[in-house]
Amino acid sequence: MAKINVRDRNKNNPDKKPNWEYRFEAAKIEGKRKHISKSGFRTKKEALEAGTKALAEYNNSGLHFEPNEISVADYLDYWFKQYVIPNLKNSTATNYKRIIEGHLKPHFGHFKLKALNASILQDYANGLKMNGYSKSHIQGILMVLSSSLDYAIEPLQYIKDNPMRFVRFPKVERPPRQRIVLELEDWNTIINRFIDTRFYIPLMIGFHTGLRIAEAFGLTWDDIDLEKNELSVNKQIIQREGEKTAKRVSWYFGSTKTRASVRTIKFGATLANALKKEKLKQKEDELRYGEYYMTHVLKIEKDEKGNDLQRIVPIQKCVEATLPVVHMVTVAENGELTTPNSFKYASKIVRHELHIAFDYHSLRHTHATMLIENGANVKNVQKRLGHEKIETTLQTYVHDTEAMAEQSVEIFERALSTK
Repeated sequence: MAKINVRDRNKNNPDKKPNWEYRFEAAKIEGKRKHISKSGFRTKKEALEAGTKALAEYNNSGLHFEPNEISVADYLDYWFKQYVIPNLKNSTATNYKRIIEGHLKPHFGHFKLKALNASILQDYANGLKMNGYSKSHIQGILMVLSSSLDYAIEPLQYIKDNPMRFVRFPKVERPPRQRIVLELEDWNTIINRFIDTRFYIPLMIGFHTGLRIAEAFGLTWDDIDLEKNELSVNKQIIQREGEKTAKRVSWYFGSTKTRASVRTIKFGATLANALKKEKLKQKEDELRYGEYYMTHVLKIEKDEKGNDLQRIVPIQKCVEATLPVVHMVTVAENGELTTPNSFKYASKIVRHELHIAFDYHSLRHTHATMLIENGANVKNVQKRLGHEKIETTLQTYVHDTEAMAEQSVEIFERALSTK
């Protein structure tokens, strides 16, 4: 059993006040001896009492630090490693990490975990509102903090109560969300600007099908049936946190947003002709670039939980590969993958050169609004967009536009004329 030793660190320096320290041996780490100590006590008795308490806490916890003294910063690191990474999706863990490093550590990191109380946390919550954070952002930050403190209670038993349960989330009025519906004139300006560029096909897909950006850029040619004029949405392209290198970002195939997002979408002759020309062009580009043309293969990797990941690995055609080749739809002239990240350049051109309010999601929004304005069945629009609930389609994508208002008047007038 560990023995508590106490000593006056200033014993040999009579000009200084006594500085008593307790010290005891902890469990070895990687075969090396580890000691726990603390100084700053005025008397031997104080040091011995504090050391006895610390040793009891250590023996009960089985850890190499004192739970009673652990900082919020160290605790959040421990919680993230022991709970978040093994139990949550990579995308969720990435979001939690941003909140921890960007908000919680800078504000609370120097506090002792046991020092957090409802008053401190309520002031912090109110401050988030005063600093202009949105309701969802505030809720996200406070939820991460509350979840971490729940874990400190059970199973760790570092604290007895979660002070977050006494904190009231500040009321924040949600500003009306700006949703961009493109006029046809603006759409024609945009698409004409990008003819003969790598961004033409992604724009056409978004406008004519309403796909989400990750769905559109995750399409492969075997997802598209040019005889039936339909495409299958069964995956999306994602970037995993921590997969960045100095020159390249790693992209993976991931599951769709929801089960309802797996769907088959019909499209018209305009998009069909564009896709046929693109497929032919890619074959010609591959012949022209020869061994320097960029192809892509699928490499199976494991995530932190041991689940399979499908990594999209770019290789030059001259490199022999035993891995299965995947033929991406959105590529540049040399076969290089066009991704949501590279599309940001196109969005900047639309906004700053063409002076049109735009993001990729506005193509989806415009697609749905045009369908509804022209009498499309809302249930069909719901399935086309991949929404689980029809309420999402009605509340998010159906708007009280001028065209709808005029259509309502026309319907009412026709009803009167039949009486």
